[in-house]
Amino acid sequence: MIEKIKEINEHYEQLSAKLADPDIVSDLAVYTKLMREHKRLTPIIEKYREYVGYEQSCAEAREILENETDKELVRLAEETLEADRTALEECENQLKILLLPRDENDDKNVIIEIRGGAGGEEAALFAADLYRMYSMYAETKGFKCETLNLYETELGGIKEIAFSVSGEGAYSRYKFESGVHRVQRVPETESGGRIHTSTVTVAVLPEAEEVELEINPADLQIDTFRSSGAGGQHVNKTESAIRITHLPTGLVVECQDERSQHKNKDRALKILRSRLLEMDREKKNAEIASERRSQVGTGDRSERIRTYNFPQGRVTDHRIGLTLYKLEQILNGALDEIIDALITNDQAEKLKGDGK
Repeated sequence: MIEKIKEINEHYEQLSAKLADPDIVSDLAVYTKLMREHKRLTPIIEKYREYVGYEQSCAEAREILENETDKELVRLAEETLEADRTALEECENQLKILLLPRDENDDKNVIIEIRGGAGGEEAALFAADLYRMYSMYAETKGFKCETLNLYETELGGIKEIAFSVSGEGAYSRYKFESGVHRVQRVPETESGGRIHTSTVTVAVLPEAEEVELEINPADLQIDTFRSSGAGGQHVNKTESAIRITHLPTGLVVECQDERSQHKNKDRALKILRSRLLEMDREKKNAEIASERRSQVGTGDRSERIRTYNFPQGRVTDHRIGLTLYKLEQILNGALDEIIDALITNDQAEKLKGDGK
């Protein structure tokens, strides 16, 4: 591992030299690419330098123990050696995690799709709760949310919504949210006080850039129609809503949130591009799934990942067996504790895999 880091360190020094070169600085595209690589490697190099510092400190402490007779100095050297060995071991573990293969999508923006599942209006109301939760979480991270498409219900629920979350590392924070979210609560319309179980499906897609996926216009069937919302101002009297069908795959995307047909078309293409890229990614993942499957889950939309139990104020993530009695805080965007636990578990699984 250390030999590998030494090679990375050498590459890092070369990158630093290039970034100081006026010719490189003047070429924005090249400079941006090198800067991104430099930034990615910086945490590894900083941790490696910390590791080297503890190694040197251990060597100095051992030298004192071998040559010194002063009891006080020997005692201090023993304490230093013990503390530095512990720190060295911790540094080594952190370096192993930093060296794990990185998800190439982690830094990307995301498109999140939420759909009410089993449970009718109650599922739609919970879909609205999840949208609010993800929006509030985005705010705590300094991310920007933008609604791409929205179908509401008369009671303020959401049948379906697609929205983008933009910001550095957005995908890395949301990627484990894909799957079925289950809610257990007493609906306001339930006179008998019985607990109902409803489900909502969440899909998290890394936002695809045009350069990553070129769509042949001949493969698209584009239809316009009149927006149909929950009523009132949401209903558009012109045919500005867009439906795009990708003929080779049969994928259909509708966008009606904007009054401009052009904007709706752009947004529908953005969603379509991301869905097509995700289909390709899922196909590749399926090919290696039999060899290794993370305990965190496949991200499959049919996989039940979490339960929100209102009577008990409990949220349980079934993939890692984590239960928190913080339902209200979590629905108000306090997702870090769950997300950090999922990331830690994923890293642990990958480390096990590397050890096989």
